[in-house]
Amino acid sequence: MFRKAAVTTVSNGSYLQGQSNGRLPSMDSGQPAREEKVVLKKKVTLLRGISIIIGTIIGAGIFISPKGILKNTGSVGMSLTVWTVCGILSLFGALCYAELGTCIKKSGGHYTYILEAFGPLPAFVRVWVELLIIRPAATAVISLAFGRYILEPFFMQCEIPELAIKLITAVGITLVMVLNSTSVSWSARIQIFLTFCKLVAILIIIVPGVIQLIKGETRHFKNAFAGNDASVMGLPLAFYSGMYAYSGWFYLNFVTEEVENPEKNIPLAICISMIIVTVGYVLTNVAYFTTISAGELLLSKAVAVTFAERLMGNFSLAVPVFVALSCFGSMNGGIFAVSRMFFVASREGHLPEILSMIHVRKHTPLPAVIVLHPLTMIMLFNGDLYSLLNFLSFARWLFIGLVVAGLIYLRYKRPDMPRPFKVPLFIPALFSFTCLFMVALSLYSDPVNTGIGFAITLTGVPAYYLFIVWDKKPKWFRRLLGK
Repeated sequence: MFRKAAVTTVSNGSYLQGQSNGRLPSMDSGQPAREEKVVLKKKVTLLRGISIIIGTIIGAGIFISPKGILKNTGSVGMSLTVWTVCGILSLFGALCYAELGTCIKKSGGHYTYILEAFGPLPAFVRVWVELLIIRPAATAVISLAFGRYILEPFFMQCEIPELAIKLITAVGITLVMVLNSTSVSWSARIQIFLTFCKLVAILIIIVPGVIQLIKGETRHFKNAFAGNDASVMGLPLAFYSGMYAYSGWFYLNFVTEEVENPEKNIPLAICISMIIVTVGYVLTNVAYFTTISAGELLLSKAVAVTFAERLMGNFSLAVPVFVALSCFGSMNGGIFAVSRMFFVASREGHLPEILSMIHVRKHTPLPAVIVLHPLTMIMLFNGDLYSLLNFLSFARWLFIGLVVAGLIYLRYKRPDMPRPFKVPLFIPALFSFTCLFMVALSLYSDPVNTGIGFAITLTGVPAYYLFIVWDKKPKWFRRLLGK
């Protein structure tokens, strides 16, 4: 059913030479030759790349609760400014990843770039935290939003039972896992459809908002920068919320080996996607303020639903359905991309060997996909998900900042590396500084949760020496690791 992935040379770097830690037979080894190589096929076109990025960035947040930025900025004008600036900063980060994706043509995203620039230990720590906690918790959280909003039309007059939410959520998670295990093409096609649904949902909000502006509904924009002054701590926290809302622009780099013509399509997909998302986010927030005041927005549990109820009457029942489809698209895109990180980490010898195996007929990294299923279910039914995400949200920005700093380091360490797409040096410098500033801010503003997250991240260091460096492992321990 499964075959080991064929490993090809993708870079001149010390870690990306197509090595597989001795697991593939050599040409003169005497082992029978394979009839054909089993590889992940290049099925990600430009359109599918755009759908992966947009489909994972746009989740439930823009429809449910954009009030975090408004709360920390204190005024309508400043909140719209933060939405715009966060979009530009996210574009800067995405452009940095576009350069990395075109000069290091290997899947794996953060893991691969840290491995190339800084070596195996920090790369292992990154994939360790992602596999055990970050990805299962993040998938469970977005899938819970899917479960809640898919049931919303059936429980309009009463509270939705928590057990019903978790059961329908479990069905949604399982469906996404099966889809990504069965077919790359179908997963990509459904992602395109779901991305289209997200954009339709945003247009359903933007178009009535524009009509309201034409009618002269601008009272909430008068003295737009007047209101509560943003505190010294509030403004950086608003940027933190904004950057989180835009996160997801890096997922195409997780599937680089499956992208057609990556030198052209990765930068194009990133630029097109970030422009669409930034314009869409800003206009959506403008639309909200044509109908809802700042005070009402802060009191609303689901801003899009409140907006739709005021302008669309019974049609507002469609909004929860679009939110649910949006969440499903984020689940699908996240699983599709992150499974490739585990696939590549296994291929490099940092995770059990079975995770780098590919289904012979379906050409999907099936083990790397389904490994997330039991971990996500445990998180869904037992874990304090939001605490876990608070613990480890700083880790995401720490490693993203490290990746972009690695781009600067590689400019000097390996100046002759082919770079089909190259960004001005001030862009990675500014973006890495922004990431490290947010990490430092989280240490200052929430030392307890951040400290716990830092401790959880550090468990990857002894794990690296136990599972990777230690050579004299007992036979039963080696069998357990698949070696």
